[in-house]
Amino acid sequence: MTDRYARYERLSFDRPSPRVLRITMRSPLKMGAMDALMHREISEIWRDVDADDSVNVVIFTGDGKTFSAGGDLKHERTVCDDYALRMRAMKESRDLVTNMLDCRKPIVTAARGWAVGAGLATLLLADVSIVAKDAKFSDGHLKIGVAAGDHAAIIWPILCGMSKAKYYLLTAETFTGEEAEKMNLVSLALPDEEVEARALEIANRLAQGAPAAQRWTKMMLNHWIKQAQPIFDASLAFEFTGFAGPEGKEGIDAFLEKRPASFDPDCPF
Repeated sequence: MTDRYARYERLSFDRPSPRVLRITMRSPLKMGAMDALMHREISEIWRDVDADDSVNVVIFTGDGKTFSAGGDLKHERTVCDDYALRMRAMKESRDLVTNMLDCRKPIVTAARGWAVGAGLATLLLADVSIVAKDAKFSDGHLKIGVAAGDHAAIIWPILCGMSKAKYYLLTAETFTGEEAEKMNLVSLALPDEEVEARALEIANRLAQGAPAAQRWTKMMLNHWIKQAQPIFDASLAFEFTGFAGPEGKEGIDAFLEKRPASFDPDCPF
């Protein structure tokens, strides 16, 4: 393993096949939730992967039977009250999306268990997404009183259409991997025990293909998403404005206190 990966603490790396790099999220929190360090590392890793000439394909996966339940809400509650932390988190959220899109190497995700928030973002922004049929997904922004920012506004309408995007983003309803495949949100949904092997099979196939042609094809297709850059920037601005406002604070407090949120129905916006 090259030294470029030595600095990472929440991500582990192995080489299951020639020219295939597997990155595994190793979270200290329940359900693979991202602490502040993991969130930063996931936003940065794609630049190192792009610069690594020994890698042609990446597999990105979770530890054991989970992918990632998104950000650590205890940390995000401190973000609500700390401008510097909020701006740092906003930059990392932007970097996570743009760096995944700019990474020339094909990214294959293998997801079992829960994928929520930033975890769901990394899953859906991959070039090939392999999930367990019984995996559970949700874009939970609305549950905690903030706009559905980061990846959702730019990728969901392309993948599953505006009707499904609005329904699941506005309601924050949970859905399964099997349902995600039916609405074209992911590439393949398989029995849980087949996910990792299929991801490796696809990564090996890509690793044996024409790398330049693959990278050019990825870059061309990602221009569909990059056309929505103004939408993406607006979504981040609205999301992090919400973190600083009463709805974001109440939503996170309610979640942490395990009670229903009580939002003021008279909205000043």
